[in-house]
Amino acid sequence: MSTRHDHGLHGEYYGLGPLDEYPIHQLPRPVAWAGSSDRNFYDRCYLNAHDRTGDLFLITGLGFYPNLGTKDAFVLLRRGDEQTAVHLSDAADPRGADRMAQQVGGYRVEIIEPLHKLRLVLEETEGVAMDLTWEGSFPVVQELPHVMRQGSGTTLDAQRFAQLGTWEGVLSVDGTDIAVTPDRWLGSRDRSWGIRPVGEAAPAGKPADPAFEGMWWLYVPLRFEEFCVVLIIQETPDGFRTLNDCTRIWKDGRVEQLGWPRVEIRYTPGTRVPTGATIVCTTPDGKELVLQVASKLPVPIHVGGGYGGDSDWTHGQWKGPAFTERLTYDMNDPAVAGRVMFGVIDHVGQATIHGPGAGVPEGSEGWGLFEHGALGRHDPSGFSDWFDLAKENS
Repeated sequence: MSTRHDHGLHGEYYGLGPLDEYPIHQLPRPVAWAGSSDRNFYDRCYLNAHDRTGDLFLITGLGFYPNLGTKDAFVLLRRGDEQTAVHLSDAADPRGADRMAQQVGGYRVEIIEPLHKLRLVLEETEGVAMDLTWEGSFPVVQELPHVMRQGSGTTLDAQRFAQLGTWEGVLSVDGTDIAVTPDRWLGSRDRSWGIRPVGEAAPAGKPADPAFEGMWWLYVPLRFEEFCVVLIIQETPDGFRTLNDCTRIWKDGRVEQLGWPRVEIRYTPGTRVPTGATIVCTTPDGKELVLQVASKLPVPIHVGGGYGGDSDWTHGQWKGPAFTERLTYDMNDPAVAGRVMFGVIDHVGQATIHGPGAGVPEGSEGWGLFEHGALGRHDPSGFSDWFDLAKENS
């Protein structure tokens, strides 16, 4: 005869967990089971914070990989020429309970008010700690679906939302506390889920035909006092735009699409590190809106952040139980500097807005993220292959 305890064991075996008590199911299966059997299914948050000085940039995130049985978190902190990475990894609860209490080791995300306010905590780990509260300045922006294919296969199929806001709390590094106040500290965040390459590399199978020659990526969420702008563009090596999404959200809730932006990226000669960009958008009534964006501090997120091309850390990879480590990079080290052009760089972005479509005083200032990667060939930029670098006046 079955007992309640027996039912609990069966529930665990079959995958039932606490989330199944809520009417949130999207498929005829337990919530803990991903809707796709693809090993690369993931669900991750990304957050950044800075004080507008360009002296430091904090980038962090937490991810779950249910089909790999893992979860992890990372912290990247760039200060001057030094970039510090803290990594945490562990086994994920097969019942999905830890997706309600989002935690990896001493790192946790607490949702205070969904889609508006959250708390980010890192108990002292490898000399780094933080207790920061995020408050959204505007509603979240639901981005267009992001899909990438290689031949007949799908390499990325994701949904995301983004938000601009402010931070308050304390960031501690090696015993030194940094006060974080909302009058100075701001940033952007996003949450994404779906399919993207994670974990250990899978067997390659047949070589790609045609071979992957690269991609051009631009992601610029900006916070102005009266509105926010979230822009995403992706192009193939010949300049064909496969993703174009540019949205402005006002404090009063108005939402505008800003057309098909024209972009000019300015690079440091002899590198692929951008110093800034001119982005020309168009409002729904046909007026020109120009964003002049400058980089205050670059952080290559594939140097210790786990994003594409990182040789030190890969999201979703099994590292054993309760894993932590700290890595420190000298960004002037030729071995580190040589990696930068092969991945995406996140910058503290300072922006001014111009043109008849601005809707605010000419030259009004905004801040946010200026994320760019020119990987491999990109004909419009004059990059002929993976190793071509920017010329003078580019």
